[in-house]
Amino acid sequence: MRRIGVAVAAAVIAVACAPEPQGPRPPGAMATTGTATSASPTTSTTPPTAVPGPGGVVVPVFQQPYRFGTPQQHVPPTTDGLVPVVRRIETDRPYVFITIDDGAVRHPAALELMRKSGVEPTLFLNSKHVDGHADYFRSFHGAAEVHAHTATHPNLDGTSYDFQRQEICGNADLLRAQLGAKPTLFRPPFGNFDRTTRRAAADCGFTALVMWTAAVNDGVVQFQAGNRLNPGDIVLMHFRHTFVEDFVAFLERCKLDGVTPVVLEDFLADPRATV
Repeated sequence: MRRIGVAVAAAVIAVACAPEPQGPRPPGAMATTGTATSASPTTSTTPPTAVPGPGGVVVPVFQQPYRFGTPQQHVPPTTDGLVPVVRRIETDRPYVFITIDDGAVRHPAALELMRKSGVEPTLFLNSKHVDGHADYFRSFHGAAEVHAHTATHPNLDGTSYDFQRQEICGNADLLRAQLGAKPTLFRPPFGNFDRTTRRAAADCGFTALVMWTAAVNDGVVQFQAGNRLNPGDIVLMHFRHTFVEDFVAFLERCKLDGVTPVVLEDFLADPRATV
């Protein structure tokens, strides 16, 4: 495997989906029997900042800044029957979000990388890649959240309401049936959508249409603006053969820019959830 580096692209990036693809706390003082007590010495351990990963790669490690699964912010409201379009998260905390699309390449190291890094991505999956391979994607339960990306990965822009509803609702139905997922977020293939897409997504029960502000391709982190990750950035990558290079490049970029990957769903929580 080639050496993984962190590269920065200053040009505008609009890369979308390609058709192919604590440790346990040390024991404290313990009383002995009798009138006298003795305390065992306490030790403290510093959490690792990196660990060995698949193929000898070094995997940067992140500690949870809060308990994942705890709502932090609410999703913007649906208005006039149209789901909101979310391109980044408005936050003053040093948090970013990693999203992984499609599912075309079921890389064997993906789950290991997620668990070792402590990072929980958001997966936007197509029915055509999940159907017949549900066991692989079910293995991510507890390590990633699954959301919708259409059934067959078409360009939705300009197509009919019935077509878009079938693609979006059908995808959600399959993810629920085969993975036990509860998809509430939707990402349009290629990042292409129109007003009809937003209406169909709302009618299918989704709460937001999610875009991105940076992407990872071939081990390179690329930006739509600037040359670094900033709080609130949503990053796009894919299930490709370069999964290890891409995921580690993202982790390294986070360390370099002083940001921590957290769970997107926690910042797009249902308004009925407690913040």
